[in-house]
Amino acid sequence: MTEIFAVSTSGHDKNKLYVIVGKDDRWFYLADGIRKTAEHPKKKNVKHIQVIKNVPEEIRIVLKSSDTLSDLNIKRAIKLYLNAE
Repeated sequence: MTEIFAVSTSGHDKNKLYVIVGKDDRWFYLADGIRKTAEHPKKKNVKHIQVIKNVPEEIRIVLKSSDTLSDLNIKRAIKLYLNAE
Protein backbone atom coordinates (compact mmCIF):
# COMPACT_ATOMS: atom_id res chain seq x y z
CA MET A 1 0.00 0.00 0.00
CA THR A 2 1.45 3.36 -1.00
CA GLU A 3 -0.78 5.33 1.35
CA ILE A 4 0.53 5.30 4.89
CA PHE A 5 -0.95 8.23 6.79
CA ALA A 6 -4.31 9.96 6.71
CA VAL A 7 -5.66 13.06 8.40
CA SER A 8 -9.29 13.24 9.38
CA THR A 9 -11.01 16.20 7.72
CA SER A 10 -14.37 15.98 9.51
CA GLY A 11 -15.96 14.69 12.67
CA HIS A 12 -14.93 14.94 16.30
CA ASP A 13 -11.43 13.76 15.36
CA LYS A 14 -10.85 16.50 12.78
CA ASN A 15 -7.12 17.13 12.05
CA LYS A 16 -6.04 13.92 13.83
CA LEU A 17 -3.28 11.88 12.19
CA TYR A 18 -3.77 8.14 11.70
CA VAL A 19 -1.95 5.24 10.10
CA ILE A 20 -3.95 3.43 7.43
CA VAL A 21 -4.23 -0.25 8.33
CA GLY A 22 -6.72 -1.24 5.64
CA LYS A 23 -9.10 -0.01 2.97
CA ASP A 24 -11.89 -1.03 0.64
CA ASP A 25 -13.98 0.83 -1.95
CA ARG A 26 -15.73 3.19 0.47
CA TRP A 27 -13.88 2.95 3.79
CA PHE A 28 -10.42 3.41 5.21
CA TYR A 29 -9.52 1.66 8.45
CA LEU A 30 -7.35 3.90 10.61
CA ALA A 31 -5.35 3.37 13.79
CA ASP A 32 -3.45 5.69 16.11
CA GLY A 33 -2.05 3.02 18.42
CA ILE A 34 -3.71 4.49 21.50
CA ARG A 35 -7.50 4.76 21.32
CA LYS A 36 -7.89 3.13 17.92
CA THR A 37 -5.66 0.07 17.82
CA ALA A 38 -4.59 -2.06 14.88
CA GLU A 39 -7.00 -4.78 16.05
CA HIS A 40 -9.93 -2.35 16.38
CA PRO A 41 -9.36 0.42 13.82
CA LYS A 42 -11.59 3.41 13.14
CA LYS A 43 -13.76 3.03 10.05
CA LYS A 44 -13.74 6.34 8.17
CA ASN A 45 -15.42 7.30 4.90
CA VAL A 46 -13.01 7.97 2.02
CA LYS A 47 -14.56 11.44 1.57
CA HIS A 48 -13.70 12.43 5.14
CA ILE A 49 -9.93 11.94 5.11
CA GLN A 50 -6.88 13.43 3.43
CA VAL A 51 -4.32 10.78 2.47
CA ILE A 52 -0.64 11.64 2.95
CA LYS A 53 1.57 9.87 0.42
CA ASN A 54 4.88 11.74 0.78
CA VAL A 55 6.41 10.02 3.81
CA PRO A 56 10.14 9.87 4.66
CA GLU A 57 11.76 6.46 4.17
CA GLU A 58 12.79 6.08 7.84
CA ILE A 59 9.11 6.18 8.84
CA ARG A 60 8.26 3.53 6.25
CA ILE A 61 11.01 1.36 7.75
CA VAL A 62 9.51 1.71 11.25
CA LEU A 63 6.12 0.54 10.02
CA LYS A 64 7.58 -2.39 8.09
CA SER A 65 10.05 -3.46 10.79
CA SER A 66 7.90 -6.39 11.91
CA ASP A 67 5.62 -8.90 10.20
CA THR A 68 2.46 -7.57 11.86
CA LEU A 69 1.61 -3.92 12.36
CA SER A 70 1.78 -3.34 16.12
CA ASP A 71 0.39 -0.44 18.09
CA LEU A 72 3.89 0.40 19.28
CA ASN A 73 5.09 0.78 15.68
CA ILE A 74 2.03 2.88 14.83
CA LYS A 75 2.65 5.25 17.74
CA ARG A 76 6.36 5.47 16.89
CA ALA A 77 5.65 6.26 13.22
CA ILE A 78 3.12 8.97 14.08
CA LYS A 79 5.54 10.55 16.54
CA LEU A 80 8.39 10.52 14.00
CA TYR A 81 6.17 12.05 11.32
CA LEU A 82 4.91 14.84 13.60
CA ASN A 83 8.48 15.64 14.72
CA ALA A 84 9.72 15.68 11.10
CA GLU A 85 7.28 18.41 10.03
